[in-house]
Amino acid sequence: MAGADERDLPGRTAESAPVPAPRAAGPLRRTRIVLAEVSRSGSRADHTRSELTQQTRVGDTLVRGLVRAQLALALRMSLLVLIGLGGLPWLFAIAPSVGRVTVLGINLPWLLLGVAAFPFLIAVGWAYVRLAERNEQDFTDLVHRPER
Repeated sequence: MAGADERDLPGRTAESAPVPAPRAAGPLRRTRIVLAEVSRSGSRADHTRSELTQQTRVGDTLVRGLVRAQLALALRMSLLVLIGLGGLPWLFAIAPSVGRVTVLGINLPWLLLGVAAFPFLIAVGWAYVRLAERNEQDFTDLVHRPER
């Protein structure tokens, strides 16, 4: 590599860098390069993320909104389970004839509370997880959304 140009060598130090030739006398003209779209696109998202990490009033409000949405979802699903399963004993108390119905030799209350309740609870749990993940995705999209 004795014949290789010094500029091609990796790891070259500042002392071995070539010295630029002196310019003609006169004022230097500065050129300002602005990447408006690049700086603007991440500024709001970065600002919102910093609001969250620094736990400012805005970040606290955003997190509180997510917690409220998750709590509202949990209460709605709990109400669905309460009405769906808790309403069955009321139905059997109000209409005793429904409680005496037999299906395949098994009383209807036993089928509904002992067998059908589990698929119902699994379906409600699945729906809750999907909707909770959607809330979290909406929150993430809000935080990462570029300024419009």
